[in-house]
Amino acid sequence: MALANFWMIIVAVAVVLVALGIGLALGLRRRGRSHAAETARVARAERLRQLPSFREALRRRVLALTGILALGAVAVITAGVVAARPMSSQTIQPVNTSRDIMLCLDVSGSMTEVDVEVLSVFEELLDDFEGERIGLTIFNSSPVQIFPLTDDYEFIRSHLESIKSSFDYTDAVPEHWVGTLNGNGASLIGDGLAACTMGFDRPDDERSRSVIFATDNEVNGASIVTLEEAAAYAAAKEVRVFALNPVQGKDADVSAELAAAAEATGGAAFGLRDTTTVSDIVAQVQEQEATALRGEAQIVWTDTPNLWIAVLMVAVLSFIIVVWRVRL
Repeated sequence: MALANFWMIIVAVAVVLVALGIGLALGLRRRGRSHAAETARVARAERLRQLPSFREALRRRVLALTGILALGAVAVITAGVVAARPMSSQTIQPVNTSRDIMLCLDVSGSMTEVDVEVLSVFEELLDDFEGERIGLTIFNSSPVQIFPLTDDYEFIRSHLESIKSSFDYTDAVPEHWVGTLNGNGASLIGDGLAACTMGFDRPDDERSRSVIFATDNEVNGASIVTLEEAAAYAAAKEVRVFALNPVQGKDADVSAELAAAAEATGGAAFGLRDTTTVSDIVAQVQEQEATALRGEAQIVWTDTPNLWIAVLMVAVLSFIIVVWRVRL
């Protein structure tokens, strides 16, 4: 881009020099003819040229014509620079000072009646987050990542709506079951929580990481890891788990087990239909200090013609004024 601008300026200068050369040649030729004509018509013209007033008028004329040529040259050169679109580069390194949150949803048969409610809670959570990266993983007997961590909230909302609409289905295998039935059993929450914990990228970066884990904790079958083991794994990775329990208070043992697993990571458990659930989860997630995640350095090119446009306008206006004064 810089090389193209350089050659455009060279061409503009060359055009100006050629124009000046032609103009001087024509001017000298015309002056020679007019001088011969004046010599023929006026006797003793050389005495007139010796007068101080004549010399002063001639000097002003020469200065005015020189100014016209100079201003014209500046205008043409500046116009060439503007036409070449001068640009400047700036190196920026994006910094995302946000938190990472993985939404983790149990889509087993026992959760079917409340999963739409859970997804609605997830959507409410989005309203209070700003800049946080959000991901979604669903699981039954096997986990499936719906989308990775991203801060594109329109993208997130479209996928949450798609999953919500899939619960109103007539097919034998709805969208939210695809890929989640590859294991033995159902609602293997230990495997689900472990998979959600593994969904965080850049493990070497100091990041604030949270899992919002929605399940009724009704395990059917043998999982690879237990809920306690998955919670210990999350704690080792410094991932806090916030459990969202649709049967909070109905089954004391189930609720206590899920709450204990969440608290072991530094998180907490909440009832799905508690009036303060969303605000409490947001508050606890945002209590964690956000850390900076630096993106890849990028070179951004922007048009910077403002100075040259101002010079061009001044040159053209001055050119017009001087030409008008000379003609007077």
